[in-house]
Amino acid sequence: MIGLGAIYLLGGMTGWACAWLGLPLPWMIGPLLTTATLALSGVLAKPLPVRTRPYGQAVVASTVGLSFTGEALQAVLGALPLLLGMAGLTAALALCLSVLQARLAGARLSRMALATFPVAPVEAAIIAESCGIPPAPVVMAQTLRIAAIVVTVPLLLYAIDGRPQADPGIFHAVANPALLPLLAVLAFASGQIFRALGWVNPYFLGPLAITSAVTACGLDLPHYPPPILAGAQILLGAWLGSTFQMHLFRGAAAEMVISLLGTVLLLALTSGAALLIAHLSGHNWETAILGMAPGGVTEMALTAQYLHQDVALVTAAHVVRIFLLMPLARPLIRMLDRHDRRLTS
Repeated sequence: MIGLGAIYLLGGMTGWACAWLGLPLPWMIGPLLTTATLALSGVLAKPLPVRTRPYGQAVVASTVGLSFTGEALQAVLGALPLLLGMAGLTAALALCLSVLQARLAGARLSRMALATFPVAPVEAAIIAESCGIPPAPVVMAQTLRIAAIVVTVPLLLYAIDGRPQADPGIFHAVANPALLPLLAVLAFASGQIFRALGWVNPYFLGPLAITSAVTACGLDLPHYPPPILAGAQILLGAWLGSTFQMHLFRGAAAEMVISLLGTVLLLALTSGAALLIAHLSGHNWETAILGMAPGGVTEMALTAQYLHQDVALVTAAHVVRIFLLMPLARPLIRMLDRHDRRLTS
């Protein structure tokens, strides 16, 4: 069993290599591919400790929150009806696609819908257990979806737009460096508070909420130094890749293949819809694609920041989707589960 320190060192080296090659999101994609390879080859026998993920989320979320200036917040509020429509359309496309996937895989519709619906893997596992659905294949399909989106979307935008120019203002702490400890304290304390309150995704939404509020009120907080932001991405990417345990694929290989193909099709459908929405609304098409992409909020916010898109709007689109879909996911899956039981009885 390879040690935790060695895994992060190897992931960091891979991230550096990806950065040297000019790949997008190198400090997340490099460790992700590294630990996924180790896990699938059997060298990494179990996922990395999940307790490492909140630290990465808190750093990324509080960095993203610095984009919510007063003007950005007004723009987001003005676009709220559009964001609701984007979230609903993504959910509808995912649900329709799950019907096709269920038929191709010969699986229960409730199981494939839960595997396809754009919610976080942890929340999907909780819903699966409450509905009597085996959680492991669902978690694997959800993780596969997020990882595929993280790797695919930045590369596609790179291929179309080219590599963006470096912007030191995003990645370097240039204003009020003495306030950097305050940013860190706000981030981690708000994550703990949101967790105690039982909020979904607390270590992202908590730091995002508090830093957005502080920034919108006019306090100029500094950005984290580049090594801290890179370290947060290494934690997130390494944990995500380590969840690709080979034993989860046994007995569900066909479903995983269909889930992967479904992810590609869902990304194509949401991207097409985003292009249409961008044309009709006048918003930037890259921002619209990132806002509708069926990936995780942490990963898509970081992608938007790295590609110099409207971070506040992309983040808001995914946060709106979280709060719209999470209350609906459980009753929807239970309704589909009852439908499956009637068909098999």
